Amino acid sequence: MNTFQELGLNEDLLKAITDLGFETPSEVQDKAIPVLLEKESDLVALAQTGTGKTAAFGFPMLQKIDVDSRTTQGLILSPTRELCLQITNELKLYGKYCKGLNVVAIYGGASITDQAKQVKRGAQIIVATPGRMKDMISRKLVDISKIQYSVLDEADEMLNMGFYEDITDILSHTPEDKSTWLFSATMPKEVSSIAKKFMYDPIEITVGNKNESTSNVSHEYYLVNARDRYQALKRLADANPDIFSVIFCRTKRDTQKVAENLIEDGYSAGALHGDLSQNQRDLVMKSFRNKQIQMLVATDVAARGIDVDDITHVINYQLPDEIETYTHRSGRTGRAGKTGVSMVIVSKSEVRKIKSIERIIKKQFEKKDIPSGMEICEVQLMSLANKIHNTEVSNEIDKYLDSINELFEDTDKDELIKKFFSVEFSRFFNYYQKSKDLAVSDSRDSDGGRDYGKSSDDTRYFINVGRKDGYDWMKLKDFLKEVLELGRDDVFKVDVKDSFSFFNTEKALQEKVLTFFTDYKHDGRFVNVEVSENRGRSGGGRRDKGRGRSDRRSSGGGRRRDDKPRSERRSRRSGDSDRNDRKRSDSPKPRRSKSASDRPRRSRR
Repeated sequence: MNTFQELGLNEDLLKAITDLGFETPSEVQDKAIPVLLEKESDLVALAQTGTGKTAAFGFPMLQKIDVDSRTTQGLILSPTRELCLQITNELKLYGKYCKGLNVVAIYGGASITDQAKQVKRGAQIIVATPGRMKDMISRKLVDISKIQYSVLDEADEMLNMGFYEDITDILSHTPEDKSTWLFSATMPKEVSSIAKKFMYDPIEITVGNKNESTSNVSHEYYLVNARDRYQALKRLADANPDIFSVIFCRTKRDTQKVAENLIEDGYSAGALHGDLSQNQRDLVMKSFRNKQIQMLVATDVAARGIDVDDITHVINYQLPDEIETYTHRSGRTGRAGKTGVSMVIVSKSEVRKIKSIERIIKKQFEKKDIPSGMEICEVQLMSLANKIHNTEVSNEIDKYLDSINELFEDTDKDELIKKFFSVEFSRFFNYYQKSKDLAVSDSRDSDGGRDYGKSSDDTRYFINVGRKDGYDWMKLKDFLKEVLELGRDDVFKVDVKDSFSFFNTEKALQEKVLTFFTDYKHDGRFVNVEVSENRGRSGGGRRDKGRGRSDRRSSGGGRRRDDKPRSERRSRRSGDSDRNDRKRSDSPKPRRSKSASDRPRRSRR
C-alpha cells in the first residue's frame, strides 16, 4: 500500500493530512486517489461505510479545482443534512491550506436565502442534499452549468430514499463532459442504472466484495419474545457497561419511544429522526460525539450522517425492511481500523431474515442468549472494581482523611469493601436477583412466536370489543394498560377482530384481570372478559346468551366454552360483585398507570 506522499497529492493537502494525524491511506483511498488525479474519467467505487470515502474523492477534487476562480466547479450530492454537513466540514479541514477555498453546504431546514448568499460569494464546491439543491436550481439561486466534477456519495441510500428523479433532474443541468464519481456501499439495480445513464465507461474499484460487511465487525443475534424486546435491549446495555452505541428502529415513532423509555429508566440516551428540527438534531449529535449520550436511538435515514469512529456497538432493535440496509447499519461500528459488534434482537418470526442477511454480507451470525440477571450483576461489579482500581488518587481529600478514618475505625477491610461496592452495586442486584430468563428456544410453534400449551405462563383472554368499537391493536392495548393499571409490557399478543378481540397477560395477572372486568361497564355497555379456551391467536368461543347478545365464534371455528350462566361463573371468580361496583362507576375514565417502582433504573454515566 502506498503512503499519502506516494499518491500524488500536492504539498498543501499533505500538510493538512499531517495536521489531521493521517498516517496511511485506507484501501479505497489508495485505489481511488491516484486514478482520479491521473485521469479525467468517471468512477464507480464500492466500499463500506467508514472506510474513508470522503477523503477518497475529497482530496482529488480539492487538488483539481481552481481556487482562484469563483465559479462552482464541484458538486457533491449526499442523502442527509448530517452527512452533507459532515462532508463540508471534512473538505474544509482537508483544504485548510488552500487559500481562497470556499465550500458551501446546501440542505433543508436552514435559511435558503443565507445559503444562496454563501454560494454567490463564490463557492468552488457545493455539498448538497438533492431536495434543497433541486429547489435552489428551480429558483435560479445556483449555477452548476460549468461544474467539472460531480460526486454521488452514498448513492444507494439516496436512491432508497426516493431521490432518483431529483438526482436525474439536477444532473441534467450539468455539462455532459464532466467527470462523475459514484461512491456506494452496495450496488443494487437502481445504482447500476444511474451509472449507465450518467456515466461513460466508468472505472470500477471495489473494496471487499459487493454488499459485504467489513471484517472488523462481528455479528450476533438474540432470540426473544417480541414483547421482551425492550427488556432485552436494557440487558444488552447493562451487560456492556462501557457501551457507546447506535440503536436502530424502523420508524420515527419507535425511535422516539425507545429513547424516551431509556431516559426514563436512567440511561444516557437520545433520539435522532426526521421529525426533529435541524437545531435539535445538531444538539443531539454534538452530545453524542462528546459522549454525553451513550445510546443514540436512530432511524436509518437520520443515521446516515453519523461519522463517529469510537462506536462500540450497533444494536438492531428492529431489523430493517430492506435487508441491504443492514450493511449500512453495521458499518456505523468497526470504523477507522477498530473493531465493533453488530447485535440483532429478533423474535421467532424474524429468524429467517438472519439467514438472508448472512447470504448478502457473507458473514455468519453467532446466536447468543440474553445475559441472565446474575451475569449482568457480575459484569457490573467487576466493571466498577476496575474503574476504582484505575482511578487516579486526588490529594484534595487529604484534609478529610482523619474524619473518614475515624468513621471507619471499627470496620475491617472486607466489610469496608462490601459497603463501598454495595452503594453502587445493590441497585443492579436488587433488580436482577428475581428477574426472569428472556432467552427462548429456536423451536417453532403454531403461533410463530410463543408456546401457548399447558406449560405456558401466559393467559389468553377474549374481550367483546373490536374494530367496530373504534379499537385497533394499539388503542386496545393502551386502554387495557390504563384501566388495569399495568406496565407497558404486561399486555401483549393483542389481536383485534371486527366485534371481539384477544389479548394476553402473564398468568399471575389473571385474577386481577377477571376480577376487574366483572360487571364492568364502559360508555353504558358491559365489557366482558373471559379466559379463551383456544389459546391460539384467533381462538374464541360463543357469546353469552344471558344478556340477549348473539353467538360469538372464533374465526377458526373454536370450541364452545362452559355453558353455565355468566352470573354463576362470575360469582365463582370474584365473590362480591357489589364491592366491585363500589370501586368503579358505570362510565369510568381511564386511569394513569402507576409508576413502575420496580423498573430498572441506572445512574447516569
